[in-house]
Amino acid sequence: MNLITIGEILWDVVGDTEHLGGAPFNFAAHLRKLGHTISFISAVGADERGHRILDRMSELGLSTRYVRIDKEHSTGIASVTLDGQGQPRFAIPRPAAYDFPELTNADLKHLLSPPPDWISFGTLLQMSAQAKRLTLQILDAAPRARRFYDVNLRPNCYEPSLVHELLSRATVVKLNDTEASEIMRMFGGGRGSLEQFCRSYAAKFKWEGVCVTRGPEGCLMLINDEYVAARGYSIEAVDTIGAGDAFAAAFVHGIGSGWPAWEIADFANRVGAVVASYSGAIPDWTIEQAKAL
Repeated sequence: MNLITIGEILWDVVGDTEHLGGAPFNFAAHLRKLGHTISFISAVGADERGHRILDRMSELGLSTRYVRIDKEHSTGIASVTLDGQGQPRFAIPRPAAYDFPELTNADLKHLLSPPPDWISFGTLLQMSAQAKRLTLQILDAAPRARRFYDVNLRPNCYEPSLVHELLSRATVVKLNDTEASEIMRMFGGGRGSLEQFCRSYAAKFKWEGVCVTRGPEGCLMLINDEYVAARGYSIEAVDTIGAGDAFAAAFVHGIGSGWPAWEIADFANRVGAVVASYSGAIPDWTIEQAKAL
């Protein structure tokens, strides 16, 4: 598949260690590992961290053409602390370079030729007015592309009106059970089971698919009218940074491949579990490891 991803790229700072990250970038890197063509749009600072990002992207087989070098803002970071179960908490200073992506007319023309199969976006970056304008421009320029929205609500990094607009722009949505509860709190409806949430919100926004992740317990997934609850896989988690992004990549991979919902859910659970067994958001995992669980 040919995918466009727009979003933050930054360094996750865990103690004295820095790991390359940002949920949309992690998603892009995992999709590249799954064999797809990725155009990633973001920005980095004209600093040492920014240069390291560009080098690392090249190593991962990702084009840097659409990653702007911003001379006025520093490369983004997220300070990460892990709880006893390896679950991360983030402190994200803004503005950062990734808040200011830009494309020239030549870039936009090149980006859309051939037309993308998917355009993916998250919530955090869309808090930037400049980034949101660019995202909407790309969505409007490629009306036939499927739109994947990874809700990914970070504290102080979303507003109800923005989330509602992005939900309405999406054709496929991924979120976790806590985010599902927050969306029901903000917009009402779907109260009761998570299956009711999936069905009512998919009908309301005319989604092709929606998935609610539940950590070690697995996920719930509705693809068209096929609903499944898939168990998770027991692994020794090192940290869960990036596991949800790897899950998202496997989810989109399965939908794009035309798999049934149960197969998509099982594959995504396997990939997410494998990544959680490593340190960092983009470890060197293999499909064989996922299949072996």
